[in-house]
Amino acid sequence: MTASLTQTARDLASGSTTATRLVEEALERLAATEPDVHAWVTVAADTAREQARALDAGPHRGPLHGVPFGVKDIIDVAGLPTECGSPLRAGAVAAADAWVVQRLRAAGAVVLGKTVTTEFAYFEPGPTRNPRDLSRTPGGSSSGSAAAVAAGVVPLALGTQTAGSVIRPAAFCGVASYVPPVGALSYAGVHPMCPSLDTVGFFAPAVADLALVRTAVDGRADVPVARTDAPTLLLLRGDELGPVEPEMAAALESAATALTAAGARLTELTTPLSPLIDDHLTVMEHEAAISMREDLTAHPDELSDILRTMLEKGTTVGGAAHDAALARAAAQRDLLLGLLGDADAILLPAAPGPAPVGLGATGNPAMSRPFQLMNMPAVAVPGLATTGGLPLGVQLVGHPRREDDLLATAAWVETRLG
Repeated sequence: MTASLTQTARDLASGSTTATRLVEEALERLAATEPDVHAWVTVAADTAREQARALDAGPHRGPLHGVPFGVKDIIDVAGLPTECGSPLRAGAVAAADAWVVQRLRAAGAVVLGKTVTTEFAYFEPGPTRNPRDLSRTPGGSSSGSAAAVAAGVVPLALGTQTAGSVIRPAAFCGVASYVPPVGALSYAGVHPMCPSLDTVGFFAPAVADLALVRTAVDGRADVPVARTDAPTLLLLRGDELGPVEPEMAAALESAATALTAAGARLTELTTPLSPLIDDHLTVMEHEAAISMREDLTAHPDELSDILRTMLEKGTTVGGAAHDAALARAAAQRDLLLGLLGDADAILLPAAPGPAPVGLGATGNPAMSRPFQLMNMPAVAVPGLATTGGLPLGVQLVGHPRREDDLLATAAWVETRLG
């Protein structure tokens, strides 16, 4: 399945394909790629076929009618296990769909199955490999969702982000992704980690596809289209947030040059954001320790070393430190939102470089941590690459009350980088 989600939806609406045909093609592609990629933990082939036949026999359900999609395995799907990448949840079958799954089903989409997550959506990797280079990580924690889209199995997959778990895997796998502001979508039916940071996100082949999904979840028909006027962007080169690899730095400069040539107005952003990385960690550790207190107390030996260490550290982070970190983030957010009153988005790397070699880690989320802490929406825009052809992603971060504008700006940028 190589067509964009938008084109797939058009083909379904016009009758040039059917939900049943798309599900069968997805299952065939899954069978061909899964022995190498390992993106899926549960495949609901029979129920997907049944749903597809019902859609083909009935009226058009919505903008995603007949589109197969994957669901990260910390998100509930009725009748399927939600195992969270951990033996502690083995066989735990969900009684009902998560809110976001309900919304996608209402728009006509078909659940193909559950995709691999890192353990409880933290850093311990699952078995998933990067479809662009099987020796490399696909990123995390939404590893399977990014890989399933990159492998061409589905044109849509759900992920979640607490640090950089949607933006980074999209960059590593060469697909588009979107993270709405925290709280913009209900998190009901999703395993919580950090309520101040957790949000559902989407993966798709192209940025225009993300706009279709975002509006479908809201039940809207007015899908934002790419803007015709050139945007104003704040350029953050990324080294403020940590080391950026040379090829990523060069690609960002090339992107800035290309966007300027296309009419975009770029101004360098010099606001200090690196202190928010530690503040993000403080909030994450404190809230995760609360959310997973029972697992840490009752089953410490069944948690990975890296997760157990984080949770144990979180028990020592006091409420005052947590609240102070959130207060600093709120002040910095107000400053950035003021700057975004005169600009459309912040442009910066989605990750420090291409996907690292090896499957023992999922990469560094530093480029996303400050913005996730400030509850700002972000889009991973594909299109750049290393000299060896590995994907390099940039991200656009926007105003939380202007999601449509951010997605339209990202689509404009994508066409200039593609």
